[in-house]
Amino acid sequence: MKIKKILVSQPKPLSEKSPYFDLANKYGIEVVFRPFIRIEGLTSKEFRQAKIPINTHTAVIFTARTAVDHYFRLCKELSFKVPDTMKYFCVSETIAHYLQKYIIYRKRKIFYSETGHAEALLPLLAKHNKETYLYPISDVHDQKLHIPEDGSIKFTKAIMYRTVSNVIRNDEPFDYDMIILFTPSGVKSLIQSFPHFEQGNIALGAMGAKTIEEIKNSNLRLDLTTSPKAPSIAAAMDQYIAAHLEAPDEPRIEQERFKDPEPEPKPTPEPAPEPIPEPKVIEPEEEIKVEEKKAAPKAPAKKPAAKKATTAAKKPAAKKAPAKKATETKATTAKKTVETKATAAKKATTAKKTTTAKKATTAKATTTKKAATAKKTTKKTKE
Repeated sequence: MKIKKILVSQPKPLSEKSPYFDLANKYGIEVVFRPFIRIEGLTSKEFRQAKIPINTHTAVIFTARTAVDHYFRLCKELSFKVPDTMKYFCVSETIAHYLQKYIIYRKRKIFYSETGHAEALLPLLAKHNKETYLYPISDVHDQKLHIPEDGSIKFTKAIMYRTVSNVIRNDEPFDYDMIILFTPSGVKSLIQSFPHFEQGNIALGAMGAKTIEEIKNSNLRLDLTTSPKAPSIAAAMDQYIAAHLEAPDEPRIEQERFKDPEPEPKPTPEPAPEPIPEPKVIEPEEEIKVEEKKAAPKAPAKKPAAKKATTAAKKPAAKKAPAKKATETKATTAKKTVETKATAAKKATTAKKTTTAKKATTAKATTTKKAATAKKTTKKTKE
């Protein structure tokens, strides 16, 4: 099948000097860039659950620029100030220069593989075996760096970000003749977007042992990959497109897309039961009135007269009550006045008795004095 449209599962290159743009201009084809996966960083709360103390490590290993971004992001969220004595070991010089975004670049603290391969970084790690290394990785990662776990190198793997699939929705056209995949997660995302994917005449290209293995495990056909004659995926694409320039067009297979699960219908609320009226309790008086109404329907006309009679009977009683009270008060006041008069008379009699007694005693005293003086005078005259 002649290749007219290619899907590359990567972000669009920022520079125009990309081999994909060269292929588009060379063969007059359309190249669409659409990542099948996206990266989400773990929150500080999620990272704390792993119980990995960042401050106990003296060096960091970086195998991707994404790991650099999320390491410094989490350090900021955890309020950990990265010390100036921290050492950095990078898998390539490109990643080492990327550190300038966060720190002052100093070669005596930054080490990287001269060849750009992860295996060349192991001798540097073994040389600084007194360091305690922190190795930031993704939840789904390929083992680029195989660090021996015999205890010669002290290191801790720390998951700081995760890989999430980008599902191709119904509003996106899917009319590609070639799909280029780079990660096992990209293969899984393709299957997730099209649960019953039929490859047919669609060419699949991939690079990386893990990605190729995932394609085979998904029962898909691998059409192109890197080789000694095509060391890059762009070179492999160039060879494949050139070999199929004269191929006749074949009808595409319409793929069954992923559909979001329909929300469960909300259960219709049952109608509220009608309130049962409470039984009315009839008082005895009301029962009597009801019976009177049934017995004599003209009774209601006599009610005002009965009311007047009762009110008239009550009014005199209400008037007499104050008269009784007045007589009672008069009697009590009269009793009080009699008592006060009696007490006053008693006081007067006692006062008269005391005065008479005093006068009698004074009269006796005067007579005795006169008799004494008379006796004295008679004795003097006789002498």
